[in-house]
Amino acid sequence: MAEAMKQTVATMLKGIERYNPDNLPTLERYVEIQSRENAYDLEANLAVLKLYQFNPHRFNINIVCQILLKALTNLPHTDFMLCKCLLYEKQLSIEPIDQIVYLADILEQCNFQAFWTRVHTDPDLTQSITGFVDSIRKFVCHVVGITYQTIDRNHLAQLLGDIDDSTLKIWIKKYGWKEIEHSLVFIANQDENIKTKNINEKIDFDSVGAIMASCR
Repeated sequence: MAEAMKQTVATMLKGIERYNPDNLPTLERYVEIQSRENAYDLEANLAVLKLYQFNPHRFNINIVCQILLKALTNLPHTDFMLCKCLLYEKQLSIEPIDQIVYLADILEQCNFQAFWTRVHTDPDLTQSITGFVDSIRKFVCHVVGITYQTIDRNHLAQLLGDIDDSTLKIWIKKYGWKEIEHSLVFIANQDENIKTKNINEKIDFDSVGAIMASCR
């Protein structure tokens, strides 16, 4: 259904129609479909937030929460910040929007254990977003992949949300990592990822001549 609505919504976002408040019911339904079917359309979601700016009486906190949570699933991209900038400061302090902002903050700090603790404490906050947990685990794996050469197996399981052994093996295999001795997981040789770059500066004499003349 998400794919079927995508073309309809794309038409709504063209030209002046993008700011037509009559489109809000369709766009809000599209947000709910994205949440349910694990689809994602940032442009459409930003359009919803913009319409809420122009029509504050139509503000729907449930839809806003879904948009913000969907933006988190696209980390490490800056979608969440784009969405957050379209909300007023007072709106950001409303529950449960403030809780989602907190989740974003600790994810940005890569404080994954604190993130999972909060998610497990309040599962209702994210349960409407299909695939939310796996999306965050992909972000965790992205961070691990660019940070570690080897990581303790138990620590990796904790970073991924205290997952069990069989689930951990699935994620290790998914990213091509290897289990080695002493309960370690080999991630990558980070030294091989460092790429040197030669910078050649080309300045001709005519460009420098004017500067030298002015310094006399």
